[in-house]
Amino acid sequence: QVQLVESGGGLVQAGGSLRLSCAASGRTFSRYGMGWFRQAPGKEREFVAAISWSGGNIRYADSVKGRFTISRDNAKNTVYLQMNSLKPEDTAVYYCAADLKVLSTVVPGIFARTYDYWGQGTQVTVSS
Repeated sequence: QVQLVESGGGLVQAGGSLRLSCAASGRTFSRYGMGWFRQAPGKEREFVAAISWSGGNIRYADSVKGRFTISRDNAKNTVYLQMNSLKPEDTAVYYCAADLKVLSTVVPGIFARTYDYWGQGTQVTVSS
């Protein structure tokens, strides 16, 4: 079992920044991949970013590339999502997720169904 708890969401003006955190517990954090997804009202959950075990391999959705940065601190069992130059269309509930099946150097995938555990989500609202 893996427990994931997101934090750091909130209300920010367009052009601003937020840093989301996801604290993990229950399994050896350094031995699984992590991802961030988001879901806006009336829309499907969409991939944002993912990171391999050690953080050496990363993948981003085109919509956030150059603005968002995913990172992890295995000593703190935490994955982060630094979000800069935020836009109103970034407004959504953001979820972190764990992929326990992915191999060490492989970046987890872009499909939500491949992830094993999910956090409860944190709301990000970007005003125009």
